[in-house]
Amino acid sequence: MGGKFSNGLWCRIGCGLRLALAGLRDLFFVRECAVCGTVLDSCERHLCRGCLEDIPLTYYWNYSENGAMETIGGRCHVHNAAAIFFYRHDSAYCEIVRQFKYGGDKALGLWAAHLLGDYLAAGGLYDGVQAVVPVPLHWRKRWKRGFNQAEIIARGVAQRLGNLPVTPGLLRRRRYTATQTRKGAEQRAGNVSGAFALNRREAERLRSAGVRHILLVDDVVTTGATISECVRLLEPCFTVSVATLGFVE
Repeated sequence: MGGKFSNGLWCRIGCGLRLALAGLRDLFFVRECAVCGTVLDSCERHLCRGCLEDIPLTYYWNYSENGAMETIGGRCHVHNAAAIFFYRHDSAYCEIVRQFKYGGDKALGLWAAHLLGDYLAAGGLYDGVQAVVPVPLHWRKRWKRGFNQAEIIARGVAQRLGNLPVTPGLLRRRRYTATQTRKGAEQRAGNVSGAFALNRREAERLRSAGVRHILLVDDVVTTGATISECVRLLEPCFTVSVATLGFVE
C-alpha cells in the first residue's frame, strides 16, 4: 500500500510540476497556432483545438485507391501512398509545411510527422513497412536550410510505426535542382530527371537484413515527379510505399 501511495503521490507532484513549467513557459514565450495565429493555451501544441479539428484530412491511409496513388502510380509502381491533409495554396494549413520547411520550426515538423505516423499505423495498410527512407536533399540546400525536412519526417513516422530503422543514406541527390514550387508538371519531371542515385551497398545491406518493404517520405507531393524519380531507383530492390504531410489536388 505504501509503495502504491508513494508512486501516486510522486505522479501527482510530477504532473503539477509539468503544468507549472508549462505555465511559466507560456508566460514568457507566447506560442501561437501555426494555422490561425491565435495564442495557444498550456494544453495545446502547435495547433489550436479548432484548427486541429478542422484539418482537411485526406484519409488516404485507409484506402489503397486514392488521389495520391493516382498521381504517383501514373508514373511508377508504388504499393501504397498517403498524406495527412490536402495542400491548397490558398489555405492557411500550408503554414504547417512552410513554417517547418522555410521557418526552421523543426518541432512543428516532428509533431506533424508523429501525426502522420499515427494515422498510418491506425489505417493498417502500412503494417508491412520495415524501414523508412527520406527523399534526399542536395548538400547545398541542406547547408542553407540547416536540415533535411524529409529526414525529420522520416524519423517521426518511424517512431510511430514501431521504431523502424531510418536509412537516409539509401538515396543521394547527386545534382542540384532549382525549386519545384512554380514549375509545371513537365518542367518538374525534367528538373529532377537523373537528379538522384541509389547507394547500392546500402541497398544490399538492407536486403541482407531482410528488408523488403520500405516507406519513402517527403513533405508534399504535387505532380509526383520527385517521388517517382526516387521510386524508380528503389523498386528493382524493394516494395515501395509513400507518405507525405501534404497532397496537392
